Amino acid sequence: MSNVLVLVDHTAGKVRKTTAELLTIARRLGEPVAVFIGDGVQEALPALGQYGATKVIALTNADLTQYLVAPKAEALQQVAAKVEPAAILIASSTEGKEVAARLAVKLDSGLITDAVDVVAGDGGPVTTQSVFAGNYTVQAKVTHGTPIITVKPNAATPEAAETSPEVEEFDVTISDAAKTARITESKPREATGRPELTEAAIIVSGGRGTGGDFGPIEAFADSLGAAVGASRAAVDSGWYPHAYQVGQTGKTVSPQLYVAAGISGAIQHRAGMQTSKTIVAVNKDEEAPIFELVDFGVVGDLHKVLPAATEEVTKRKA
Repeated sequence: MSNVLVLVDHTAGKVRKTTAELLTIARRLGEPVAVFIGDGVQEALPALGQYGATKVIALTNADLTQYLVAPKAEALQQVAAKVEPAAILIASSTEGKEVAARLAVKLDSGLITDAVDVVAGDGGPVTTQSVFAGNYTVQAKVTHGTPIITVKPNAATPEAAETSPEVEEFDVTISDAAKTARITESKPREATGRPELTEAAIIVSGGRGTGGDFGPIEAFADSLGAAVGASRAAVDSGWYPHAYQVGQTGKTVSPQLYVAAGISGAIQHRAGMQTSKTIVAVNKDEEAPIFELVDFGVVGDLHKVLPAATEEVTKRKA
């Protein structure tokens, strides 16, 4: 079987769920080969083996973590020349998409971003994407070069396939031209105890209907172990930080369950969450556009509906 490269998304060796999803998808296409950048490869090895990585290529060049993006694309170019993969999968984050774009130029290959599904097909992987602000679902495949695909979080359910991958250290050379933006300082984001918005399996978002009170949103999210999101209206009003905005000018998410509370459903917001597997809306306006999109709708005041739902979820968990 052909090798499929997977760029490992991790923090100091702690592998993120997106990587488990990519490895699961890679097994549909060939033999998953994980590319690990930075420190912590030994700590990451059990998680990578759990989801089927057959080999881990460790890149230890310090320039890869001291500069932004460009060195990673150069490194992946060199790994691709060595491995000759059938495809390269990268998590569809802001950095991941930039790395993928630079890599596509270097390899003279086609690029597909924000895939919500990837399967094997004649002539290469076939992807599914939601395009034009979520109004259309299309299938596409790369027809030139090595397919480079960025995949949205929650596009696949991680499936274990125990392996014992060997670690191969690979020394890459980074050109001076790639060393343009040096990282001078970094610090971890303050922990909220909730999942990362773009990786969460469940998201509860609030909008204008909250009136600025996100207490019911946060309480319901915590009862479900969910992330909290916000609409542009809520963010523009200063009720919630921009980092949690879901929409065309915010973050694009695709959780298993998305709860929209007090959100009208403007196209800007729908573009950021329309690929969610199950959508539930709570809105006191029965004619709100969001109800055209949902799987389940509740017409009511979120300040009454969500506390009741939180109480019921807590009771059942007990």
